[in-house]
Amino acid sequence: MEILERPRLRGVFHQYAFFVAVLAGTVLVVLADSGRERLAMWVYAVALAAMFGVSALYHRVTCRSPNVRKWMRRLDHSAILLLIAGTYTPFALLAFDGTLGSAVLIAVWSGAAAGLVLNLFWVDAPTWVTAVVYIALGWVGVIAVPELVGFGIAPAVLVFAGGALYTIGAVTYALKRPNPVPHVFGYHEIFHLLVIGAAITHFVAIAAFVLPEA
Repeated sequence: MEILERPRLRGVFHQYAFFVAVLAGTVLVVLADSGRERLAMWVYAVALAAMFGVSALYHRVTCRSPNVRKWMRRLDHSAILLLIAGTYTPFALLAFDGTLGSAVLIAVWSGAAAGLVLNLFWVDAPTWVTAVVYIALGWVGVIAVPELVGFGIAPAVLVFAGGALYTIGAVTYALKRPNPVPHVFGYHEIFHLLVIGAAITHFVAIAAFVLPEA
């Protein structure tokens, strides 16, 4: 059974990341000045904490009910989509000009909604399908590349670095490789660490550049 075969470190990294995310997100909300900034930071902070929290809950809590496990898996996958859309929100609201910002918001949240529907009705979708959805939604922001580069080289590099880490993580998740120590630290743990690394780079971009320049 999957429950019995999970590596010992499954979910541990996201468990600790959840508490850091709550603290970091709270700091961003406190630092926000205007109502628009607070809205952007709230959306991002909630999405960040929710993704790590749901992931930790799903991977750390042992539940032998197949139905509950299935629903938790749906929530876990849906929370990743929520984080992608939530991460784009501060950029769309605070860094991009009106029309472009609106286009990015509509694109990412519509894509996230479509992904949520997919998770609800195809919970046993192959991992490669899930990975493709994550990657496609994560890179929808290419429509804003000129605006992002114009906003600053440093934040642009951070955003692209985070996107690259997410993409590598999604590919690792889909291929289930590398899988160094399956019973302790496997491919899924590598995926989780890559997600944390990507989240850190995007947090730095938002905290150090997007919010101060808003």
